[in-house]
This record gives sequence, C-alpha cells and structure tokens, in this order.
Amino acid sequence: MNQDKVREKLLAIEDAPLEFALVFSGKKSSKVNGLYKPDSREIIIHNRNFQQDSAGENLLLYTAIHEYAHHLHSCSRGGTLSPRAHNTEFWAIFHALLEKAEAKKIYHDVFTASPELLKLTEIIRAKFLKNNGELVKEMGKQLLKAHELCTGIGVRFEDYVDRMLRIPRTAANMAMKMFEYDIAPEVGADNMRFLAGIRDNDNRQAAETALIKGKSPDTVKMQMRKQSESEDPVLRLEKEKARLERTIATLTKRLDDVKKELKTKK
Repeated sequence: MNQDKVREKLLAIEDAPLEFALVFSGKKSSKVNGLYKPDSREIIIHNRNFQQDSAGENLLLYTAIHEYAHHLHSCSRGGTLSPRAHNTEFWAIFHALLEKAEAKKIYHDVFTASPELLKLTEIIRAKFLKNNGELVKEMGKQLLKAHELCTGIGVRFEDYVDRMLRIPRTAANMAMKMFEYDIAPEVGADNMRFLAGIRDNDNRQAAETALIKGKSPDTVKMQMRKQSESEDPVLRLEKEKARLERTIATLTKRLDDVKKELKTKK
C-alpha cells in the first residue's frame, strides 16, 4: 500500500476542507510512527515502522487516521493548531474517524486482534470499572445518610467530611449525586463523576447511554458541548441564571454562618 493509496483511503473516510499532502518518509523511527505539520499541511508516515502484511497495513492506517485527525482539527480552526494538540476536541475527531473507517471496512479495530487483550478488557470492565463504580455509588448513599445525621445533631456536614472522613468535599458531593441520579456503575467511577456534573436529566441520560454504547468520553463531552452551544440562547441564559441563583444562595448562607461565628468570637 503506497502513500497515494493511504491518502485515498483517508478521503474515503471523510473529505477534508483544506488540501493536504501525505508522504512516506521511507525511514524507521523509534520515537513516533507519524506526525502532522500544520504549517505545510503535511502528514508524514514513517512507513518502515510497519510490517509488510495486512496487520502492518492496518497499523499504518491507524497512524494515518491519527495524523489525519490533526489535519481535520486544524481545518476546523482555520488552518491552525494550539500548542496542546491532543485535547478533547482532537480525540473526539480521531475516534469519530475510526468509527467511520470501521463502518466502511477501511480499517479494522487494532484492539480486537488479540483474544488475550479482549479477555483482559472484559475482566477490567467487570471486575474493576463496574465494581469501583458500584462502591463509589454506595458511598454516596451512605454519605447522604451521614448528611441527615449531621443535620439532626446540628453540625455542618462539610465539617464532618473535612475532619472525620478527610476527603475532598467535591468528591463527597459527586458521590452523593451519583447515587441520587442513579448513574450506571458500568461506565466506571471517572465517567460517573463526569455524568454527575451534568445537571440536565435528559442530557445526562443521553451522555450515559452514549458511554454504555461504546462512545469514548471525549466524544461524549464534545457532543454535550456542541449541544450546549446550539441550545436556544434564552434557555441557556435561564439555566445560567438558575445556576447563579443557586451559587448566590449557597454563598449567602455561608456568609451568614461566618457572621454568626464572628459574633461568638468577639
């Protein structure tokens, strides 16, 4: 498979708004398999890093798609890239390209080639991701009970979290939200924290469904971001108003508590 054929396959996955070149370096590199030069819009593939067989060609395509994602990312930004090229937006573009390439049978998922890796993946998902998610969710349930008990004896729950449990308040709040929102533990604790941060119930459920169906976290985050940007401006302002009012109410309550504490100290 030569460089022209690889370029043809990339364009078959998704067309590019700006012209680009794809070049085989004819070299072997111990550092990278490929790179993208945004100034000249060149994709460089170190083709001697790959075996001359179907598996090697598939890995070469994986690298080419990765670099092509940089080009498309650059196109979306008017032909420029920020110093932090591997951000959420990039990974969402890359993962979307891989899905399209798999659907068109241009590329085969490299992670499914190893039966041992597939078996290990299932163990990690079931034994660690899901179990860890269930533990954090259960902790949220117990924290809610602790909140009720603290209220009952007239002490601040935040102080209990700080002094007795010695965990960040944000972690405690997220765990409680995970339980209250009944977030699916199979997505794993990290994704559960992301979902717990989505206030809108419909948006949260849509994001959870996408994760369960196999979408990457970065892809889901970009979907949520685009949805928010396309949202009716009046509705968006109303939501922001509600958030600000909640924040003001919380700060006002805290200010009152501080004033009371100051009076007792004088």
